[in-house]
Amino acid sequence: MSLGAFAVILCCLGSPAKAAGIQLLQSDPALSGAIWYPCTAEPTHVDLGNLSVGADFDLKGVKDCPVTGAKLPLVIFSHGRGGWFGQHHDTAEALADAGFIVAAINHPGDTANDSSRRDTLSLWGSRPADIVRLLDFMLNNWKDRAVIDPAEVGFFGFSSGGATGFVLMGTKPDFARVATLCKETTGACAQLHNGESPPDPAQDARIRAAVIVDPAPATLTRENLAVVKVPFQFWRSQFGGPGVGVGSGTARVAEGLPGKPDVHVVPAGHYAFLAPCSTALAAAVPRICTDVPAGFDRVAFHREFNATVVQFFREQFAGAIR
Repeated sequence: MSLGAFAVILCCLGSPAKAAGIQLLQSDPALSGAIWYPCTAEPTHVDLGNLSVGADFDLKGVKDCPVTGAKLPLVIFSHGRGGWFGQHHDTAEALADAGFIVAAINHPGDTANDSSRRDTLSLWGSRPADIVRLLDFMLNNWKDRAVIDPAEVGFFGFSSGGATGFVLMGTKPDFARVATLCKETTGACAQLHNGESPPDPAQDARIRAAVIVDPAPATLTRENLAVVKVPFQFWRSQFGGPGVGVGSGTARVAEGLPGKPDVHVVPAGHYAFLAPCSTALAAAVPRICTDVPAGFDRVAFHREFNATVVQFFREQFAGAIR
């Protein structure tokens, strides 16, 4: 975690200093990812081993450090289209430093290394099911599950992960709307035009609060969002990018949100929400490391972003943080 974000959290929330412990999940392809949590050792670089996606992501923490604390809130992360479990690692580290357990996995069939389901209707069923599976594992099978408060579960989702979060909170995707927008003759568009029915996605009432970041907007409408009763914080990029359009799509979604959610508009493009890039990552995948407009300071933004996300979850789960 950056020193700036750490200082903001200490100032505003009064939390004690901790470090992010990390356990890697790699025994099951359906649960390939990592768990971040508070511990008391000094953070260092964490080697991802065979979970690496081919570039240096500079994960910081203490591998397999004993968990510090009890009755800790849990936040489950869902990555964007073609992403991976560590693409928001700095936000996960900030939450772990503040006393949360954070768990994130790769969505099989929709990662940087696996596109087998990416453009199919089946993804709308498999993505929510992945999160339910992860939550089941964390609460029932994780070796340190006793430290989790099962009544205090949060969700963080970016892009397709944001849309996944709305599904888990009760939204039924509007595929009729998607079909009218489809111009492709392959993938999910072809399936819809051929009359195929999308899967009935899973919902999960265990999620008590959420941070939704620049969600893929195509299936979201004022009508299907009206059912969401879970408190959530909403972030959108002003200039958009792949999967969310030029910003007008998420603006439409923001205007149709139920209640009075905490809405933040960031004067940048879609990828600004990803963790700041290392030099190696910027060289390997420049498209996710090049911000719009030129000169946007992703590092400075993430100090504010992470602190604001932490504060939201702290407020929602104030009774659980010890």
